[in-house]
Amino acid sequence: MDSEGSKMVLGVDLDGVCADFYGKMREIASEWFECSLEDLTTDVSYGFKEWGIETQEQYNSLHRFAVTQRDLFKRMDIIPGARKYLRKLSDDGYRIRIITHRLFIHYFHAAAVKQTIEWLDTHAIPYWDLCFMRAKDQVGADIYIEDAPHNIMRLRSKGFHTICFANSTNVDVEAPRGKNWKEVYEMVKSYTRESSGPSLPGLEIKHE
Repeated sequence: MDSEGSKMVLGVDLDGVCADFYGKMREIASEWFECSLEDLTTDVSYGFKEWGIETQEQYNSLHRFAVTQRDLFKRMDIIPGARKYLRKLSDDGYRIRIITHRLFIHYFHAAAVKQTIEWLDTHAIPYWDLCFMRAKDQVGADIYIEDAPHNIMRLRSKGFHTICFANSTNVDVEAPRGKNWKEVYEMVKSYTRESSGPSLPGLEIKHE
């Protein structure tokens, strides 16, 4: 077994990285706005202003409907390669720590958490830890894989090695960035080989 990552923690985002959040939200928004799917561009920025969403309140309303009435977090498609390469990284000795900020709207946290766990299990995503956190830099990971521009900038400003999972919301974010999971996997392995990287003292990964 390749154990080069045996003391490294990967902080992995879900929406836009493992789960096709934008694709499923587009389907639900088509229903919400009573328009055809073709009327809603796939080339969106963070917050979906291209779909006519102009305020946080409007976004929250759509998001609440998506989660509570359409089981958004349970029904998203998996992004190709996520399961394959996360399993490879887990087998290589990396500790997968899922970090997602899905509890930002009050009063339906139970549904969001339940749907998240069911989705992870259904798609056989390997992980050791599941964190629902807004301030991802406070979680503690050696390498982050993230797509939201503001999270990437914050993590990098704190000195964390952060790989941008490329999509239309982060076109202005600089490298390192990967357009698919194969590229991200290779970037994680390359970083591990080229740098000792920060590690968590005393962390021992045991594989069952």
